[in-house]
This record gives sequence, structure tokens and C-alpha cells, in this order.
Amino acid sequence: MTSTRSESPLSEQGTAPSLPERKQRMRRRLERLIGIAATEGNALVPLRNGDEIFAAMLRSIRSAEHTVDMMTFVYWRGEIAREFAKALADRARNGVRVRLLLDGFGSRLIEQDLLDLMDRAGAEVTWFRKPLYLSPLKQNHRCHRKVLVVDESVAYTGGVGIAEEWCGNARNENEWRDTHVQVRGPAVDGIAAAFAQNWAECHDTLFDARDRFTGHTPQGDAVVQVVRGSASFGWHDMQTLMRVMLESAEERFRLATAYFAPDAYFVDLLCAAARRGVEVDILLPGPHTDKRVCRLAGQNFYEDLLACGVRIFQYQPTMMHAKVITVDRVAALIGSTNFNRRSLDHDEEIMLAVLDEDFTATMDGHFDEDLQVSERIEKGRWKRRSATQRIREAAVAPIRRFL
Repeated sequence: MTSTRSESPLSEQGTAPSLPERKQRMRRRLERLIGIAATEGNALVPLRNGDEIFAAMLRSIRSAEHTVDMMTFVYWRGEIAREFAKALADRARNGVRVRLLLDGFGSRLIEQDLLDLMDRAGAEVTWFRKPLYLSPLKQNHRCHRKVLVVDESVAYTGGVGIAEEWCGNARNENEWRDTHVQVRGPAVDGIAAAFAQNWAECHDTLFDARDRFTGHTPQGDAVVQVVRGSASFGWHDMQTLMRVMLESAEERFRLATAYFAPDAYFVDLLCAAARRGVEVDILLPGPHTDKRVCRLAGQNFYEDLLACGVRIFQYQPTMMHAKVITVDRVAALIGSTNFNRRSLDHDEEIMLAVLDEDFTATMDGHFDEDLQVSERIEKGRWKRRSATQRIREAAVAPIRRFL
């Protein structure tokens, strides 16, 4: 399918739209086309890498007085996994309602003694779609969301899993690079709803007397739309979100993603943006990646993308696991969604569409710093890649939709 887009409208004075005008126009496109109202009065704190992310999340859990709702795709092993289990168990023992939702596939490596610890303390641990109990069709649809909501007032989401791979500050290949965000304000409700949606599938009790359903007072100036992608057939809200962002971009579109394996339609959208003069930069894992098959699926499109003028960079120090998009210095997406068929077609995902110049500037600053330790894929050099590499790319094409 070929993407088309009309020229950007001018303001009444015949000049290019100002940043506030662009922000308002993008907000209305997202609200109308996705059908979810954005909220005002939000405060966002970007968190980069495990040292910042885990410290903030654990502080919130340890200070909880009423409720802790947490779900994650990955809950593996290591000291950080034990630290989270102890913190959740401690709050449960002290009368806080603690609910933990684990994906039945992604968290299968969690240690049994951690489950026992939380269970004895009174925390409710529930599994999302354990593979042994599902039809083959449902097994392919996973809960990839990462959500923490504490006392209905502070929430976290982003790309990080609970495992030692995310600890540290991306100083070496054992410390993955990732981004999370802390949210206060009305957008917390949208993040809480993402938890509730998946919890309702797995548990009989959706809420209880400890849910106070308190209102939110303004905490900041950020406008935030919370978009939930659900595993189903047909068009996915995440696809609409990505499409609106790509087709709205007028100057710059920046994408950092752990897993890049789109279909031809989204490759066309990326190319269309570059051809109309948008600076399109894609930042991907380099030599350190945990899914080389997925990397090959994306590399199959490099030649087409480079020919269109898209710039591709590979992050060198460690695994790049962040999922962040910025557009025209006014909008940013951050959450659990990768730019691959699995996230866009199959899995339960969550993404924050943030319309805020300051937050976007921070994300752009992180992107600039990451580019300093990345290598750019050169068009001519890539075109001369080996026959073996080309065969590998072609070999994974039939399974790209599952990556």
C-alpha cells in the first residue's frame, strides 16, 4: 500500500504553523482518529536506565499506603527481581492491596521462591495467558505492557523489565539502555485502565474497597494521551498512533526501538516522510541484541530505507531497549511498543503520546547522546553487503509477522 499525504497547511498569515499550533493540530488528530481524549495538567519525569528507573519505582512501592498495581512482560532473575519481590511482599504484609500481573510466557523464568514470598505476604499474583492452557492462536498474543500504579496517584510505564539485564546505567554490554517515565496527574487513570483491562481477563475481582477512585489535581503542564493497543485481529490502535505521527511529521521524526521488523506498509510511510523532506532517523541495537532473528527481519528493509533518505544508526555500547519516538520537537511517544509486527499486530501494549515541548526536548537530548555512541549505516556500504547476509535476511522474511 502506498502512503500519500497532502502538503502541510499554512497558518492564516500564510506562514508555517507555530509550535503551539502544531501541537494542537496533532492533539486533535490523535483524539479524533484514536477516540481517546488527551488530558492536561500532567507532570512527567523521564527516567533513563536501571539506576534511575528501578530506584524511582521502588521508592514509590515502599511508600505505598493503599494500593500497588503492577504488571510486566519480563520478570526474570537476579538481585533486582528479589528486591522488587521483597518490596511488594512488605507492602502486602502491612495491609496494602498488592496485585502483580505477569505474562505467562515472558515471566516464565521468575524464581518460585519469589512467588512463594509474595503469596505468603498476601500479594495477589496472577498470570496472563499461560501457554500450557491456551489454544495456539491465543499463545501468540502476549501482554507486553509494563505498568506500575501506586495509590492511584503516581504511575510508571516504558520499556524496562524486572531483571538484572536492566540494572546499571548502560555502561557496558551487561547493562541495557532503556527509558521509562513517571507520571502524575490525570493520565494516571489511563495507565491504571491498561492494568485493569488485563487484570479483568485473569481475575474475578476487578476492584475492591481499597480502590478510592480519587480525582486528580493538576501536577504539571504536559498534555498526555494514553493509548492502549490490544491483541486482536484487524487494525490496531498502535498502528493508527504510529501512522498519525509519521504522516503528521513536517520537520523531524526520530525513532528508537529495540526491535525493528515492520511490514512494507510502514516502511512506505517512513520513506514517504523522508521524501517530503522530513529528517527521519532510526536508532536500533548494534552488536548487542537479544533477538538476532528480529534484527535480520528489519535489515531486509535497510536498502529501501536508505535509498529514500532515512538515516539508520546502530547503538554500540549495549542492548538498545528503549521505545521512544519524537516528532517536530513538540510530540513524543514513550511506552512498551516496538516498531515491529509483534507490537503493532499482536501484543497488548501501552504508549503515552506526550504533547509537551520540554519533555520532547529531553527525549531529543537523550537521542542525541545515544547517537554519539552509535554507528551510522552507510548506503553504499550496506548495498555491498555479503550474499550470506542477504540470504539470512530473506530466510526470516516468512516469519517477520511473529517477530
